Amino acid sequence: MARHIPGVIAWAMLGLAAVGATAEDMMQHVDLTSPEMTSAEMTRADLEAEIAKAGSSERVDLTGKKLSGLDLSGLDLSHIVLRAARLNRTKLAGVKLDGAVLDQAWALEADLSRASLKGASLFAAQMQRARIDGADLSHARIAADLSGASLAGASLTGADLGADMKNQSMGLMRAVLRSANLDGAIMRDANLSRADLEFASLRNVDLTNASLAGAALGGATLFRVVLIGTDFLGADLASTRLIAPIGLEAAKNFDKARNLDRLLRE
Repeated sequence: MARHIPGVIAWAMLGLAAVGATAEDMMQHVDLTSPEMTSAEMTRADLEAEIAKAGSSERVDLTGKKLSGLDLSGLDLSHIVLRAARLNRTKLAGVKLDGAVLDQAWALEADLSRASLKGASLFAAQMQRARIDGADLSHARIAADLSGASLAGASLTGADLGADMKNQSMGLMRAVLRSANLDGAIMRDANLSRADLEFASLRNVDLTNASLAGAALGGATLFRVVLIGTDFLGADLASTRLIAPIGLEAAKNFDKARNLDRLLRE
């Protein structure tokens, strides 16, 4: 089991396993109250010193660092490496994380509201119940667990939240947005193929030219969503609520979605 593997490697493997398993299964093996998940081994001042020391020529690498609970609001952390770092309940409001690496990071209930994560990598990250309202995740790679997270008004233009079909040794790697709030999000040209959006709220979302191919939308609410060019090939629409959609006639492969007979049109 992963607990017999030392340090960062164990936590990274747990993060990878979590994307393939359910959040409930994963959390059974993690003590969320332990110092490993709740403490910080650096202060904000320490981090600022690391950034200053690196200057513009060197990438700051904080792989595996414990940074939970810190207030890092407003910092410029562009291109920082936070692989397998713990950022649980960390305040990152307005932080610049463009091009940052947060693969296998733990950011449970973190505050990333209005943060910039353009082109960032969030592969196998654990971000359940995180607050990401108004953030910019344009062209980011997001194969993270965002169950219960809030991304209201966020920009995910050109973001890749789709399944990684090449790497399934530890389960299907994809974005998990179960019961997430995506109201007002901009998801133009986003890849959501095989993403888990069950019971998510998508009100006034722009899905122009997005791919929902094979996505799970059971129980989700789609209210006044823009569906021009949106691909529904193989999407599961069982108990999905579709209310006053915009441009449905211009969507792709809507007739090839699964469980159309169970779609709730209002």
